[in-house]
Amino acid sequence: MKLHTLLIVGFALSMTGCTEKEQAMPAAVDEVQTPPPAAEASPAKAQEWQNDAFLKHMHRHADELDELNLALADGDLDAAKASANWLSRHDGISGIPPEWKLYLVDMREAADAVAEATDLEAARLPAERITENCQSCHIAAGIVGE
Repeated sequence: MKLHTLLIVGFALSMTGCTEKEQAMPAAVDEVQTPPPAAEASPAKAQEWQNDAFLKHMHRHADELDELNLALADGDLDAAKASANWLSRHDGISGIPPEWKLYLVDMREAADAVAEATDLEAARLPAERITENCQSCHIAAGIVGE
């Protein structure tokens, strides 16, 4: 639920023009290589992707990631796999700046690893990678406050 709240706050901040702050990169898990942060989005570039369809699509990502993490916390591998399957295989949306696509590719690969996991432990590390990629992309986009 924290991630969902963080995403909502991040989107609200982006709509108020708080993209000027310098953002810190979250620490990566030792075994996971997170893509490098992309350059912060300029206000003009931000306008290209800030539309209702894009935001609705990203909210769906947040909802599925919340469901995935809740399922893992509850020990429900099948439910975690269902959310991971959506994250790894759903139709994309246009308007994503090219420098952010690396985060989406890695997020999908991590979600695919969760969907393929044979036990809860095998699902947890790639699930953390999904969260890291989402957070890193939001930081690169300038929509997550410190």
